[in-house]
Amino acid sequence: MDAPLDILEIFLQPGEFYFGEEKTRIRTLLGSCVAITLWHPKRRIGGMCHYMLPHRPQRRPDERLDGRYAEEVILMFMNELQTTKSRPGEYQVKLFGGGQMFHQIHSSDKPRRHIDISARNIEVGRELVQRHGFRLQAEDLGGQGHRNVILDLWSGDVWLKKAALQPPVGKR
Repeated sequence: MDAPLDILEIFLQPGEFYFGEEKTRIRTLLGSCVAITLWHPKRRIGGMCHYMLPHRPQRRPDERLDGRYAEEVILMFMNELQTTKSRPGEYQVKLFGGGQMFHQIHSSDKPRRHIDISARNIEVGRELVQRHGFRLQAEDLGGQGHRNVILDLWSGDVWLKKAALQPPVGKR
């Protein structure tokens, strides 16, 4: 499908969310963060989020939803679906990101305990999509390096460009 002449271009920074109509292209650049894309094939509406963390510790009920957190951004999507009178099962959903951004340093002396934020972002994203009744159509998750993701709301096409993490250059 040809692109409309008057495209609205949206670039999502980490923690941002956008839901819109047909003449829109949404893009983002991901590392350990995850993007969820939603597209309604009949109505040509949808959106994308770029979340950084699985959840916010101790969110107060009076605080606004924050797109930096997976558990809150899925509620932002649900609010948009309520506004548009659509249901989760009507959307095509794709997940991207969760890449490792640093080479792991192994120490034979002591094992290091750390939280793998990339893996947690992936795990929570998959779980939330399923819990809220969305149909997961595709995913490109994990691995190393970053991803450029583009969603065209007029066609539902998602474009992905991956860049691998290069090993550190050794001393000579």
